[in-house]
Amino acid sequence: MKSKLILIIALAGGMSLVSCEDFLEQENTTNLNQETFFDSDAAITAATAPLYNYVWSSFNEKAYYSMGDGRANNITAQYSDYIYPYTNLNETSLAAGLDDAWGAFYSVVAQANNTINNIKNHASANVSETAKTQGIAEARFMRGTAYWYLASLWGLAIIYENTADLVNNYVVPANNRVDVMEFAIRDLEYAAKYLSDTPAQSGRVTKYSAFGMLSRVYLSMAGLTENGEYNGSNVATDPNRGTRNTYYLDLAQKAALKVTGTSSYGLMDNYGDLFTYANNNCKEALFQLQWLAGSKDVLPWGSMQSITTFFGWSTMVTDATNWGGATYCSWDLWDEYDPKDVIRRHYTVASYGEFYPDMNVRGGGYTYGITENRGSQGANIKKYVIGTNADNGVSYQQSSGLNTHMLRLAEIYLNLAEAILGNNASTNDETALFFFNKVRTRAGMPSKTSITFEDLRYERRIELAFEGQYWYDLIRRSYYKQQEVVNYMNNQNRNASYDYNETTGVYEISEDYVAPGTGVATATANSLTLPVSDVDQNKNHYLRGNIETVPYSFGEREVSTADLYK
Repeated sequence: MKSKLILIIALAGGMSLVSCEDFLEQENTTNLNQETFFDSDAAITAATAPLYNYVWSSFNEKAYYSMGDGRANNITAQYSDYIYPYTNLNETSLAAGLDDAWGAFYSVVAQANNTINNIKNHASANVSETAKTQGIAEARFMRGTAYWYLASLWGLAIIYENTADLVNNYVVPANNRVDVMEFAIRDLEYAAKYLSDTPAQSGRVTKYSAFGMLSRVYLSMAGLTENGEYNGSNVATDPNRGTRNTYYLDLAQKAALKVTGTSSYGLMDNYGDLFTYANNNCKEALFQLQWLAGSKDVLPWGSMQSITTFFGWSTMVTDATNWGGATYCSWDLWDEYDPKDVIRRHYTVASYGEFYPDMNVRGGGYTYGITENRGSQGANIKKYVIGTNADNGVSYQQSSGLNTHMLRLAEIYLNLAEAILGNNASTNDETALFFFNKVRTRAGMPSKTSITFEDLRYERRIELAFEGQYWYDLIRRSYYKQQEVVNYMNNQNRNASYDYNETTGVYEISEDYVAPGTGVATATANSLTLPVSDVDQNKNHYLRGNIETVPYSFGEREVSTADLYK
């Protein structure tokens, strides 16, 4: 872990904000010494810039989808060792990607800590209080988000607020999941109170980004605790009790309503427009990872969008390098699409006969399976695949410039509906229906007059497919309906082969498929958390074996929910 918990001051000093057009493309002429760097409002803004890309780079490259979608069986990739161990539920502490993901989250934490402490300790009198508050709030938004991921994936994390201290003594025990979730909530509540109402620059998070993220994290906390605000002693002990803490369901509703009620965010009119370079930082995006457009030969490492390379299936759809030829939409996801859900499926999954005018533009467009032979099995992933440089002028080898969706308004609408549904079997609440149906009607789907959990599960899976979210939906459900989720995982047709039948005109699962597919382990409660990587186990003996966590010592709350939601 030591290599990940380091001072990243060089990254913070690598950029400054002299333009509002793109806060990642400016050169910095400020002294890199941390004691003199923070001498202006622009320097504060420069210090937070790496929190939008560099420190997330290792997560974005693979773990974003291998854990968020592969683990949830949205993806079948039988030859990609950074996906199939997670899909097949048989990863070990040596699995590819574990160390990168764990390390990426701690890079976010380390850089956030550095930014917070440097602003507090080294900001000169030339720096305004507004800039200091904004910088700290941005850093706390990122740190809280990273800790939510850690708590969700591993069920534990090491909480720390001073990077230098942990670098010098990194052999420390981990904190328990609920304390990590509480720490994330406190960070995000601080961000919700102190971030600006509108982006300081295009792509920056706002107070509504924090409220939106809180609606997600509160839903997690609702499943982890018993009645009332978390106080260290009301951790839920029965993962199959079937109900959630209404205190946090209520907060999730209030947080989502903050976004829907007073912000300027809105749904894009067309679902497909969400996944184009022209619509980076669109009105629906509350938080996106920001990537530079340009050749990897001139851009610095960690500033480029690489997902396109891992999803792209040929040089006609991605420049030069593509590793997505055998990375497919899983049979389980393909089979779940409602036949009427053609808009979302078209922009999410490239299936036989689908036409894409944004690819092979000079050749008149690209028809999957006809312009080129289709893949050897299944349907490839279209989302994040936007064509070559000849098509759009911005894509290069391993660099598309397309931002990564981390939080968008459609999810907030669904979070709101889920919070209102609460512990009920169904709801016909007008507010829940209004926002739930806005997501559906944008996709050309008929409105519903009542919502069940299954309605929400379907909507979230299809709306956010390949945006790294479905596994966290399942995890959140497992906090209070664990066996239901385990049973669901064991009936997902994992690692199934399927292909297009030209005679029948439909995709069909292989005749010789036997559930579960080759190499798939039986899901158990242990499948709901990931092992800590062998690299970090060897560095910190507290992370080995049957890990015993310790409580975190919290101080007084900085932000009261009564004040935040008055």
